[in-house]
Amino acid sequence: MKMSLQASSQYVLGLDVGTSSIKVVLVEAESRAVVDSQMKETKADISSLEGDKCREQDVARIVLAINSCVAALPRERLRKVVRIGVSGQMHGVVFWKSEEGCIWQGGEIGFTFQPKKTSHLITWQDGRCSREFLNSLTQPDSHLSLATGFGCATIFWYKRNRPQFLESYNAAGTIHDYVVAVLCGLKRPLMSTQNAASWGYFNTRCGTWNLQILQDSGFPTCLLPVVVEPGAIAGKTVHEWYGVPERTEVGVALGDFQCSVYSCMTETTDAILNISTSAQLTFALNPGFQPPARPNPTASIAYFPYFDGIYLVVAAALNGGNVLASFIEMLKQWMQELGGGSRILTR
Repeated sequence: MKMSLQASSQYVLGLDVGTSSIKVVLVEAESRAVVDSQMKETKADISSLEGDKCREQDVARIVLAINSCVAALPRERLRKVVRIGVSGQMHGVVFWKSEEGCIWQGGEIGFTFQPKKTSHLITWQDGRCSREFLNSLTQPDSHLSLATGFGCATIFWYKRNRPQFLESYNAAGTIHDYVVAVLCGLKRPLMSTQNAASWGYFNTRCGTWNLQILQDSGFPTCLLPVVVEPGAIAGKTVHEWYGVPERTEVGVALGDFQCSVYSCMTETTDAILNISTSAQLTFALNPGFQPPARPNPTASIAYFPYFDGIYLVVAAALNGGNVLASFIEMLKQWMQELGGGSRILTR
């Protein structure tokens, strides 16, 4: 009976494209039990020609880590994947040439994709947009304040400082929007309201970009993805992928913050403390809540779209796992200098 159940099982493949690592899981569709998982550091950080404040990552290294993780999962289970879900680091932006953003290659272990005609990923930690630069922009029609590292702010920076850079591309999105677009062969990328809100110049009340404001400011609105609700199906895979069948449904990319909350919120009254690269304390607000029309720059909390029209109220800090990682590296350096090696044991 157990063997019969395993033989008939179907699976969901989950991908998380993080700031420093890739995580993939196989979930048994009926029981929602995690049956396999893989994690790999991307080691994708690269220096930028734009200066020390810039934070960029090599998309090829990110995709290599994704492919490595998926390839390491059991092939017999990958063949039974019926849906793919993708989440990832919010706010950042990557540019690519539509329908030429990747190349699919076949081999003994199946099809895999490699980036082609893509830019570096400019991450959420990017600091090229100074306060002076942000103040020079027309303020968005949104309840969320604009900040450096936000996708639209970065695009504005390129429009003003390196307009020729943008001429090479006709599509843009978060890194996980890119992954969904190439898996499905989308001519124009789709973006969930979760990611759109994290880019700036998006009104969550009406679910639209601030097109008139952006156009009047000379923003290349042709780069903006089509926005859909989280949970929507973005398309179907255009190739078999390490055993995952062709025409497998792929959900629109979701925000890693919202997904981390969803994974551990058992009751709507739960408050969640999430410590990843940064840290957030959050809980869900009642259905029907609408955020204020304009942001309060002095407020210590913000409101982010969740699922089914619900908002999360969030108190966030830029300090989290990134500080812990720096602390560990400092300890390793101390130990090496003291002649004790660099191995750290934890309990």
